[in-house]
Amino acid sequence: MGTSRFQRRKQVASYLGMILRECSSVGRQQLGAINKQGNRFMRTLLVECAQSVTRLDPGFRKQYLHRCHRMAKGVAKVAAARRLAVRLFWMLRTNTEYPEIVRIESSPTLAVVSES
Repeated sequence: MGTSRFQRRKQVASYLGMILRECSSVGRQQLGAINKQGNRFMRTLLVECAQSVTRLDPGFRKQYLHRCHRMAKGVAKVAAARRLAVRLFWMLRTNTEYPEIVRIESSPTLAVVSES
């Protein structure tokens, strides 16, 4: 997974098969389960790693638990794995260490910029 291969985080999620399947019709959009088009082994590893990160990173755990209250636990695990994959992508792309990525991600100025 080279840094020049993907320009956006959505492309990484798509490559891993962690985007939602879409069944659209006239005037109706319905999103389903993940499409599972990517590497199954990589998805499995990311889910396992996301479980470890959930135990060790308080911010990650808070968001995971929030998702567990709103959706099924398995869905929350896959969402955490996708979030971890995006963090890893940014680590590779910007040559930044994990603690710095977490700090940047939790920065209030970044939240204002990303809402625009």
